[in-house]
Amino acid sequence: MSEPLPSVVDAAWLAARLGQEGLLVADVRGPNAHARGHIPGSIPLVLGSASPSTEREVLEELASEVGLRLRRHGVGGEERLVLYDGGDCVSAYSSAQLAELAGHPQVAVLAGGLAGWEGELETGVVELDRSRTELTPRLEAFPTVAELGGRLGDPSLALVDVRREEEFSGRAGYPCDPRQGHIPGARHVEVSTLFAGPGRPKPPEAIRELTGLPEGASIVAYCHSGSRSGLAAFALRSAGYHARNYVGSWHEWSRHSELPLER
Repeated sequence: MSEPLPSVVDAAWLAARLGQEGLLVADVRGPNAHARGHIPGSIPLVLGSASPSTEREVLEELASEVGLRLRRHGVGGEERLVLYDGGDCVSAYSSAQLAELAGHPQVAVLAGGLAGWEGELETGVVELDRSRTELTPRLEAFPTVAELGGRLGDPSLALVDVRREEEFSGRAGYPCDPRQGHIPGARHVEVSTLFAGPGRPKPPEAIRELTGLPEGASIVAYCHSGSRSGLAAFALRSAGYHARNYVGSWHEWSRHSELPLER
């Protein structure tokens, strides 16, 4: 039986296991970048991007499309899947979240991405085999506006707002948002404080001390449109937390006038 796959792995972990049966490494930068230089044995894997809406029908359609793209790339769900990008981990984590939505049970992100890889690179186009396996979507991988609106005050849920302080306080924000402020009960942890460098989270103990998040809680990070909070969820997972990214974030929440806010 293979060892459990952590949510976040580093280059040393991957180098020690590269080529193991059942381990699939995938490059989310795109096929052209992959052909120019990639981690040996890796495949190109392009899954697209998430919608800013978290309505159920939108997520169902997205999960189906991502599942199809996984199959086209030969990914069936039985493998341990490690994703990497150029180094900042924005695309890698976004793709990991999409793969989880489609139902892949074992997905990890390579911290530091290709920039942190010290081994040899391969070049050239990799031929892909289509998978016949259909995954069962896991819509709970994406927190929705309905879920969060219904769980305000739930002690088992910890909301983390990772925007700048002036956005959190409502003193400033994006002009496209009809309201400014933050989701009630959210704690403020600016995303940059979680990282030692691009794509490299601080040590787990430092993240735990910084955030003070409760053990065992379901953690949901959000920002304005889901990019910064994706990075935050990635860093929180590296520290051992069960963290998810609310891709709708404040862009979606602020448009629901029936939902409360704090300033």
